[in-house]
Amino acid sequence: MPAGDAFSAVEALLGRRSIRSYEQRPIPEELVQRLLEAAMSAPSAGNQQPWQFVVVNDRRLLERVPSVHPYADMVPSAPLAVMVCGDLTLDTHTGYWVQDCSAATENLLVAAYALGLGAVWLGCYPREERVVGLRSLLGLPEHIVPLALVPIGYPAETKPPAGRFQPSRVHWNGW
Repeated sequence: MPAGDAFSAVEALLGRRSIRSYEQRPIPEELVQRLLEAAMSAPSAGNQQPWQFVVVNDRRLLERVPSVHPYADMVPSAPLAVMVCGDLTLDTHTGYWVQDCSAATENLLVAAYALGLGAVWLGCYPREERVVGLRSLLGLPEHIVPLALVPIGYPAETKPPAGRFQPSRVHWNGW
């Protein structure tokens, strides 16, 4: 990989922020596909890829999300949201679906930022009331577990990089 591309990837990681305010313009399908390609490029235990994705752009569904998720007030204003789900029938390395789907969620967030979009990670699993509510709202089968909901849109707010590096939390060769 050329140095310029690596620099851009690191800048995307450092610059990504949680965006909760969106412009009212649709996201082209080709960008949505690119986001999903990035999400599915995440590493997974034994390459099991235990994820499923539900893209929600139905305004009525987006408006109902806050009734089942207490921190989802921004969802109705987003053009779409992606539900990252674990498929327990694909979890051949038992229990690693959570890590695998979390990696996919982070890829989705970083890709959104790199493509000029804003997004925020709304945790669902392991909060049973959120899992049950979102499973019901989206008609998910029992073997599909909603891990994270990611509302996505063109950002209507800007935030500087967070600068979260803390040298005191780095330990070399042991504690």
